[in-house]
Amino acid sequence: MTSYTLPKAFITTVVGSYPKFPEAKDALERRKRNEISEEEFRKACRVAIEKVVRDYLDAGIDLISDGEQTREDMVVFFAERLKGFEIGDWVRIFDNMYFRKPVVKDKIEFVSPMAVEDWEYAQSISQGRPVKFIITGPYTILDWSFNLYYKSREDLIMDLARALRKEIEEAVRRGAKFVQIDEPALSTRPYPEEAQLLRDALREMLHGLDCKKILHICFGRLEKIIPHLLEYPVDQLDLEFKNSNFRLLPFLKEYGYNKELGYGVVDVHSLRVETVKEIKDAVYMLLKLDIIGPEKIYLDPDCGLKRLPREIAIEKLRNIVRAAKELRKEYGYE
Repeated sequence: MTSYTLPKAFITTVVGSYPKFPEAKDALERRKRNEISEEEFRKACRVAIEKVVRDYLDAGIDLISDGEQTREDMVVFFAERLKGFEIGDWVRIFDNMYFRKPVVKDKIEFVSPMAVEDWEYAQSISQGRPVKFIITGPYTILDWSFNLYYKSREDLIMDLARALRKEIEEAVRRGAKFVQIDEPALSTRPYPEEAQLLRDALREMLHGLDCKKILHICFGRLEKIIPHLLEYPVDQLDLEFKNSNFRLLPFLKEYGYNKELGYGVVDVHSLRVETVKEIKDAVYMLLKLDIIGPEKIYLDPDCGLKRLPREIAIEKLRNIVRAAKELRKEYGYE
């Protein structure tokens, strides 16, 4: 494997998802029709994963992902593979977006590795660049499912945390150095009691693991719970900024933010490609707060890129990389 050394500052990365390639779409449809086995499904998606990795490498991203090509939906993917779930009917999320809502019918238990194989394959073809191991977190799985078994949300989230910990342990055992937990549902309920519920689950999931721990949350009134987020047992919070015009920045200053920051500098809901200057200006705004230095800033999109056209997604990534290179030179890191 070719070795790759991450930059000392302004590391570029991605949140996770990437536009679906035709090979993955076809494999997902065939799997739903029971025309192929799980093993055949995984192999069919490898062509799509290769294309994702190639795009990331072409763009120059430092810390990449597998693009989540095997995931029809970020919750359904895991619910289908954990014991205790059944997959229910289609439910509308917003606009014309739907997903099949999982139903908890029994005790949640880990069965076998779920996303590890995709991560491992991406890592094997990444030319030495580290690949994030990314899973959907227990709060989002809980919140986006119907519970017909557990007496309390606390019991359900802790069993989810224990099951997902086994998945993370396997990824770390195989060499994952960066582990990211995705929790988009938390921003829809930014209340102290909900933040504490996730805090307890994260402690169960992540204690004692030898890896960089990242939590991704996007699009919501997170300023209400920033003090709670700072108590989480993670090294980095990856947050959306561009879409909300960097509204969170003053609150980071107010509450004394000191973790690494995944800094969303391009809007995944816009087809407009942000300029290099625009991205650099966003970084200057953060640095003026004087809360964290360049070594703790990771530049990335606000969220996953899956809803963008591929050509727009890759151009946004290229400009993030161009901005990062110029910033490293300006601040003496090259």
